[in-house]
Amino acid sequence: MSDQPSEASRPPEQSPQADPQQQPEPQPPAPTAAAAPDPSVKAATPDQLVKAAAAADAPSRAGTPAAGAGNPWQYGAGAPGARNSTGDGVTARLRPPAPPLIRPAVLWSVLATAVLSALLLGDGLGVNLLIVAVLAALAAFFAARSAGRRLRPWTATWAVGGLALLAVPALRDAGWPTFLAVVSAFALGSLALHGSRSWLGVLIGSLGLFDSVVPGIIWGVRGIRARADGSRARWGAGLRTTAVAAVLLVVFGTLFASADAAFADLLGSLIPDVSLGDGPWRIFLFALGLAGALAAAYAAAAPVRWDGITVSPGRPRGRVEWALPLIVLNLLFAAFIALQLVVLLGGYEKVRAETGLDHAEYARQGFWQLLWATLLTLLVIALALRRAPRGGSRDRTLVRAVLGTLCVLTLVVVASALRRMDLYVDEYGLTRLRISVAAMELWLGVVLVLILAAGVFGARFLPRAIAVSAAAGVLAFGLLSPDGLIAEQNVQRFEARESAGIDIDYLKDLSADAVPALDRLPEPERSCALRIIQREVLHTDTPWYATSWGEARAKEILEKRPVQGDGRDCYRLGTDGVRDGYEPDDDGYDPY
Repeated sequence: MSDQPSEASRPPEQSPQADPQQQPEPQPPAPTAAAAPDPSVKAATPDQLVKAAAAADAPSRAGTPAAGAGNPWQYGAGAPGARNSTGDGVTARLRPPAPPLIRPAVLWSVLATAVLSALLLGDGLGVNLLIVAVLAALAAFFAARSAGRRLRPWTATWAVGGLALLAVPALRDAGWPTFLAVVSAFALGSLALHGSRSWLGVLIGSLGLFDSVVPGIIWGVRGIRARADGSRARWGAGLRTTAVAAVLLVVFGTLFASADAAFADLLGSLIPDVSLGDGPWRIFLFALGLAGALAAAYAAAAPVRWDGITVSPGRPRGRVEWALPLIVLNLLFAAFIALQLVVLLGGYEKVRAETGLDHAEYARQGFWQLLWATLLTLLVIALALRRAPRGGSRDRTLVRAVLGTLCVLTLVVVASALRRMDLYVDEYGLTRLRISVAAMELWLGVVLVLILAAGVFGARFLPRAIAVSAAAGVLAFGLLSPDGLIAEQNVQRFEARESAGIDIDYLKDLSADAVPALDRLPEPERSCALRIIQREVLHTDTPWYATSWGEARAKEILEKRPVQGDGRDCYRLGTDGVRDGYEPDDDGYDPY
């Protein structure tokens, strides 16, 4: 709150042309704090003092307009430096009025988020991230309810999807699907708070939570000040109760831990290990959790309406000018697809005779070009829709026919690209890059299907449908365990054709998710592939809340069947896993 008078309460400045003899009429003096109290007036309760403090942030009644959609940048009317609603630019109409005073439930949820962020997130990512996110979601829920917002179906969809994505770090040990899941969960959480539906709204709204960080901190500080001024006795009792409970837990917990070793182990596994050396890192995590939870609560109470940002439609073109280039492109796609069908039906020998490429080289040469062709087709469709003729029903029929044909032909190109990747993987094995680009190509095919559906049923839900498909793809990608799939495919390929070999140098750098599949390899391939993973899994003391299910399962397997030998057998395996590789140097250096 500001102690400065509002603009409306300040006396107007005297004009230079005004009569110097003209003086304002005397006004009766206002009652002061030193005036004698009225015995009929009761003492104010703490809740009444909080309401009075909140009223101090309310708009002044002396002529200043209320802080609403017309002046959304204000946190309270009459604040120093507040500008008029006519000068705030395009973002002025995007911000709603300032939210009500922060409630105790929101404050406690924010504080719990910050404390658990400092205690749990410093040791790695696992189920701890989901725990912290649930508390931040509770703070946002309480703030939205206090502001009168209702839970809508799309809000619930974004929120549930974001929390589901945070199950990936709890289940998988690999870092790259975890990174994709965390970023996608943040985007869906931001969409749940802002409720965007247009193209720009969904795109900007997925990052819109950053815009609420500073206003959220200011909102929290003002709420704490107002409640501290009105409830000092209550705050003191709460602090004393917390201190006594902490002392009792420490004293009796120490006694019980020293009396029973099993209880000491249980207590040690439940309590985070916090050392003084981790102090700066823990403080940073506390501040990060506090700022993030306040931003989420503020955005839930006063979301920015990013849908208000609009882009003017492009100037429509004539039918022939618009349709002719796209029809030519469709014919080109049709010719390419016809050639692919000839190759699939047995014409490959002719292509091989002309190009000199085998199946794997032919597949590798074409996959990346087809991936780029799919991406560029989506760009062409977006530009074509912007310049499409909009004269009537005949123009709509033309647009649907031309672009629908292009989408169908592009789907065949997507299928051809995936077939080429399948041939290449069958020859050389699966890798992280290959599975990633194949998943990307598959999602682009889903986007094309959604565009076709929008042409039939309308494009109202298309932006949100594409966002849902992207989040669902990231969730499926993480839950399917890409490192596990890579190891499984390479092991099956080695079991079917041992002469083809297996790339031990690549497999040994996978995460713990690959251990169940690599455990089926014969010796010495098994030990060579698992030696580095065993060192990382068995020799790290990670707490339960930062340990993924994939890592726990790998630890159980490796404890029952540890790797054998000292790594010297790995020198006799080449990079493709076959015998008669290279011998170790005389110095006995062991890179494993």
